[in-house]
Amino acid sequence: MPPTPSFKTIGIISRPRRSNLAEILPTLLRWLQERGVAPVYDTETASFLNNGGIGKTRHHVAEEVDLLLVLGGDGTLLAAAREAASHGIPVLPINMGSLGFLTSFTIEELYPALENVLAGHAIINERVLLLVECVSKGQNGTRQRVLNDAVVHKGTLARMIELELRIDASFVCRYRADGLIVATPTGSTAYSMSAGGPIVHPAVESILITPICPHTLSDRPVVVRDTSQIELHLSEGSDSVFLTLDGQTGVPMQADDRVRITRAAERLKLIQPPNKTYFEILRNKLKWGEA
Repeated sequence: MPPTPSFKTIGIISRPRRSNLAEILPTLLRWLQERGVAPVYDTETASFLNNGGIGKTRHHVAEEVDLLLVLGGDGTLLAAAREAASHGIPVLPINMGSLGFLTSFTIEELYPALENVLAGHAIINERVLLLVECVSKGQNGTRQRVLNDAVVHKGTLARMIELELRIDASFVCRYRADGLIVATPTGSTAYSMSAGGPIVHPAVESILITPICPHTLSDRPVVVRDTSQIELHLSEGSDSVFLTLDGQTGVPMQADDRVRITRAAERLKLIQPPNKTYFEILRNKLKWGEA
């Protein structure tokens, strides 16, 4: 007799426009139901099914399930992570994208990974999120959690922007740059890495601050403890500036706006492959050691 599954309901969140989803999903749903697991899926996933099933919003999917199965790339996971962390449920990420630092299971590993999870053998790694708040003219505006990063950057205009950085209320410096990235260790392999920031192991309790094309070449990336409160103040005369959250949400900013960033109370529970270390994933994704 197969073991009783530790997860009674599994939510499925997928990336739209993946043609092979239409082939994968019917088999996946049958597989789950045969093992006594009730699948709940989002509207994007429902669009690939011919059974007349109606999908739910990702927020409602996360409310109803014990685990989220993400079929897509890192972008799909970033969107799912905010919902999963809010409800304290783990995420099993299956890579159907091009790179996938976070979606470290391959599509061929889908069913072995599910078998392992249902048997209660999942390896769960907790990832820090940041709480980002934008304050405009003394009024709180956008408030969102991010898994990778918050970026203040110029829009279509070519000129630099000016930002003042304070950490725990202490003045650090004033940047003239194309922008500034504040990232988690998870986000250290995303935009921050492209801008010259360091790769930081997810277990290191830290926040990365990486300038984008700074005017002063001595303005280098800085790593601080993740209990710090970071405040960015947009100087007067800075036009066409945006706050971008996890590369998915863009918020227009005005001169004198402030962005406050702290460690979020919630953490993402991310299921990891049992036989892959963090450095093995890095080595494979970044092609280290290859000619």
